[in-house]
Amino acid sequence: MTAAKPLVVVGDVLLDEDIEGVATRLSPDAPAPVVDVTADRRRPGGAGLAAALAARDGRAVVLVTALGDDPASDAVRRALRGRVTLVELPLHGTLPVKTRVLAGGRPLVRIDRGGGTPGAPDDEVRDVLERARTVLVADYGRHTARAVRAHLAAVASRTPLVWDPHPKGGDPVPGARLVTPNAAEARALCPGDGDSLRAYAERGRELAHRWRAAGVAVTLGARGALLARTGTGTPMLVPPPYRATGDPCGAGDCFAATTAAALADGALPEEALQRAVAEAAEFVAAGGAGNPGLWCTASASDAGVSSGAGFGPVSGPGSAAGPGSAAGAASVSGPGAGSGSSEAFGADAFALAERVRARGGTVVATGGCFDLLHAGHVGLLESARRIGDCLVVCLNSDASLARRKGPGRPLNPAADRARVLTALGSVDAVAVFEEDTPEALLRRLRPDVWVKGGDYSVQDLPEARALRAWGGQAVVLPYLDGRSTTLLARRAAEAAAAPEGRP
Repeated sequence: MTAAKPLVVVGDVLLDEDIEGVATRLSPDAPAPVVDVTADRRRPGGAGLAAALAARDGRAVVLVTALGDDPASDAVRRALRGRVTLVELPLHGTLPVKTRVLAGGRPLVRIDRGGGTPGAPDDEVRDVLERARTVLVADYGRHTARAVRAHLAAVASRTPLVWDPHPKGGDPVPGARLVTPNAAEARALCPGDGDSLRAYAERGRELAHRWRAAGVAVTLGARGALLARTGTGTPMLVPPPYRATGDPCGAGDCFAATTAAALADGALPEEALQRAVAEAAEFVAAGGAGNPGLWCTASASDAGVSSGAGFGPVSGPGSAAGPGSAAGAASVSGPGAGSGSSEAFGADAFALAERVRARGGTVVATGGCFDLLHAGHVGLLESARRIGDCLVVCLNSDASLARRKGPGRPLNPAADRARVLTALGSVDAVAVFEEDTPEALLRRLRPDVWVKGGDYSVQDLPEARALRAWGGQAVVLPYLDGRSTTLLARRAAEAAAAPEGRP
């Protein structure tokens, strides 16, 4: 048996098979392509893939799943041997096999075979869950989680539990630390109108309340993952570090497995999600589940493409287009404010927002003083820009900044701060406001998404109520720790005061 405190994965294993080939002609007896087969690859799917991914770094992983006496079950056992410890439930029937036929890397048809019913768990299942460091439930709607539900409920209050749900599966047990539906699953589990961040934030809050979960992290493709909790607090959005292109097959399993592993290492949920989003992006870019490096033998490898993964390229409104995709980056000039004292700064920002909205794009805005631009600011702005199709920075005027920060501030006048910001590829426009908060400016700009750094996550953002008036959504993004304008200013002052030749 595996050493104490393993990461335990509970869920439905599938056998995934990809038949790859090329299609250059149609069949003479039907209007169907003829595929000349070049490779036939098999690998564990579902909870089997999640368990293998969790064990990549040598972590002790136990997989609790239902396996039978059929060839597909034997193939899964061989592929996972030496990677994870299996604790088996009896399977009444055969293991499901998903076969995809691909031509030129593109799926033509999928064929599903087999299926069975998991039997009752024995004492070994209860014992391994009792000593688990973290539990991941990979529910694929084939009832392994239902068979083990009583044991899962017994440990949920004292063991971090991540539940990756399925519309055909049961609800997570109460007390789950994180539940990780993808966008399609969230829509199926909590129907409602819209595909906006606001719609998914509302779904996340509703699902967290329904399931009595500490948090619900909805994966949103190239937009990353949105963490919501019950109540009216501002959700946290964790965008990927870059726009990954590649095979998205298995990215959702990678996300859930990495989240569970991070919690096992003692990370906070927000930290676990940051790690999971980054790992999922890297996983997609490396070829997804078809990456030969994941599996040692040809029989357990896969180079196929599947749909429905939590991360991968997306298009349309809300996609994270690169800098410059907006209808011309706006420039700024003059000392005016977008909210009342002058229109010089704001006009370009408003025109840009109207152009982006007119073509169905997503307008993102963020705000702050940006008195000394540092790495934390740059990371926040780059992440905010990846959320939508343009980024407008709402900048405190000199008077507004002085009221907030006190004597000696600003260190740089608004015109200089705006010029530095617009030089960044992530910033499309800057609008300056004179008031203490940007609320009046936001009511004119009407962004779809309002972004602030992670230090605002404890409570609802003051601007959130204004955004609800036009269907916008306020979100918090993780912030790069250890960077602040105040700290930089203090260091500069200390350096200036130090005797010559001393640090």
